[in-house]
Amino acid sequence: MTARRPLDTATSLHTAAGLLTAVSLLVTFRTGVEEGAVALAFGTLVAVGELTLPRCGPGSTAGGPGLRETAPLGAAGALSYALLGEHAGHPSHHGVAQTVSVVATASLLGSVPHLARGQGPVLDHLVRRVLAVGFAAVCFQPLYHHGAFDHGRGPAHALVLLALLVLTVLCDAVVAAALAHSRTGWPFPPLLRDELRAVPGIGSAVCATGAVMALAVAVVGLWALPVFSVPLLLTQLSLRRYAAVRATYRQTIASLARATEIAGYTPAGHARRVAALSQAVGRDLGLPEAELTVLEYAALMHDIGQLSLVDPVPAGATSGLTAAEQRRIALLGGAVVRQTGAGAQVAAVVERQADPYPEQPVAARIVRVVNAYDEKVQGAGPGGPLTALEELRLGTGGEYAPEVVEALARVLSRDCLTLPKAG
Repeated sequence: MTARRPLDTATSLHTAAGLLTAVSLLVTFRTGVEEGAVALAFGTLVAVGELTLPRCGPGSTAGGPGLRETAPLGAAGALSYALLGEHAGHPSHHGVAQTVSVVATASLLGSVPHLARGQGPVLDHLVRRVLAVGFAAVCFQPLYHHGAFDHGRGPAHALVLLALLVLTVLCDAVVAAALAHSRTGWPFPPLLRDELRAVPGIGSAVCATGAVMALAVAVVGLWALPVFSVPLLLTQLSLRRYAAVRATYRQTIASLARATEIAGYTPAGHARRVAALSQAVGRDLGLPEAELTVLEYAALMHDIGQLSLVDPVPAGATSGLTAAEQRRIALLGGAVVRQTGAGAQVAAVVERQADPYPEQPVAARIVRVVNAYDEKVQGAGPGGPLTALEELRLGTGGEYAPEVVEALARVLSRDCLTLPKAG
């Protein structure tokens, strides 16, 4: 039962978004489109926003850590249409169904190139967009059409729009964290915390622009859309460029980390395995995205100090060396990392991975445990994972941080149900 809950959550959200879209389209086809020019203008804005999403590979999150809303122009346009009460001084008549239909159709059309290239979790992105717009429209449109804002134009109206947008963004953060939890199996609380941390950044820009667009279109008409879209479009293009720079930088770090493999100091794929497993352990322990990035880079480069050795360590297994030799290699590795420009935090983790664990930062504790696990498990036969984990548990008295070892056991148990439970 427990193993199926994430899938059930994702299925429920996908089903809810699908049903909302289907019902909205049926109602819109039956009643017809109100203010077709306005619907076309906002739909075009949303589609353009989706088209300029940052490129990312399959299975990755668009934009990477910290870039929670990767299509701010599309989000702002969709939300402003949901909160649009008037057009050039004339009351609008589109309701919840038309709002969802226009936004869903435009988002899908704008996402076609990304779907064709298999770029990232586009379906989850569409689900978020539909549910967020549906929530905002349900909150605003019935109130507006029943005259709730007839005597509240001006500052009060703007504050109501901002409040609804903030509430919508917060709900979207919960949905995004739930979908990420379903897709990856990572713990929900850290994912939600990271989503909420991103709200004051790009989320505040989306909220402000969405509110201003709705108010401006109500006064001056559709001419307000291109004027207020330019800042967010430039921001979105900057996010796209930043995502490309991050991807290139990570590829550079990964290529540098392979130097020890090419030189024969470590087994093939060791750095990638340690990096991937370290990130999984870090997420289980609740590390924020910024620390997870540092952890990934440090794990990729944790063995770079072995290049200083005259004779390679058999199978690159530094965990069997003396504490003094491990520290020497770690310090040399940290010095190399500092020269690469990877950052002082990454270098510090590499330097301190051989220190006594009570003195280590969390990232260094994780790298130490995961590195030892990967070294012990390689070539150990079918019982390798079980044996390696038990050896790590036996070493928690002095070498390895107990909480990290147990987090590793939890991560492994999610992938292999034959592993013993902690304790």
